[in-house]
Amino acid sequence: WRRTEEMMACARAELVESPWLVPVRRAAEARKAHEEGKIFTFLAIEGMEPVGTHLERLEDYARWGARIGMLTWNEENLLASGAGGDGEKGLTTLGKEAVRRMQRLGILPDVSHAGDGTFRDILRLAEGPVIASHSNCRALCDVRRNLTDDQLRAIRDTGGVVGVNVYHNFVHAEPQRQTAAMLARHAAHMAEVMGPEYVACGFDFCEYFGPGNEGCEGMEDCGRTGNFFLELERMGFSAAERQAIAGENLLRVLE
Repeated sequence: WRRTEEMMACARAELVESPWLVPVRRAAEARKAHEEGKIFTFLAIEGMEPVGTHLERLEDYARWGARIGMLTWNEENLLASGAGGDGEKGLTTLGKEAVRRMQRLGILPDVSHAGDGTFRDILRLAEGPVIASHSNCRALCDVRRNLTDDQLRAIRDTGGVVGVNVYHNFVHAEPQRQTAAMLARHAAHMAEVMGPEYVACGFDFCEYFGPGNEGCEGMEDCGRTGNFFLELERMGFSAAERQAIAGENLLRVLE
């Protein structure tokens, strides 16, 4: 937890040094920042292992401005089982209370790194939108970090969104098909299953971690995001649909 506090202090200090970057919690604040010519950012927590048994620490996350939260990364912890853990295990008793408390605090549950059992339990407790910030479709690339069609529909039914992920191994099993065009097919599949208003961007660029963390071909870094939208245009997505996927769908969830 001390490491978490240090990270949050560093984040706050960096924001002070970056007046062009505005931390926000609500869509109205994001739109105001955009109108002022600034870039807005939402704080998200990926993995709550540091919470341990101290659920009051969720209050600290909220106080720091966190708007989105995942109970796990890929591990099993005292709250839940992640995508790398036992898929039959779900939320612990402590984890169920954590989800209830997160929702009261206005922290959206994020199931991108959840195991299937944890996904199931979070959706049962959902009292509002649940999101998957950076996951693709298991129907097109069968890995545990991607979502089944039933899971996509379950997120839609909460009013949430699913953000597509550029990580090459989540795009296709065959390296030659790990491309921006294939990533757009994931978005199209989501749109077919859920409706385009539930599709978002969750690109998860992490090439800076070194070899093995690259995005798919054409989406190697954040400077190439236009390639994804070009592919959507080629597939027949309207300008309004592309704009919604680029940001408006997520902002709707964060109203």
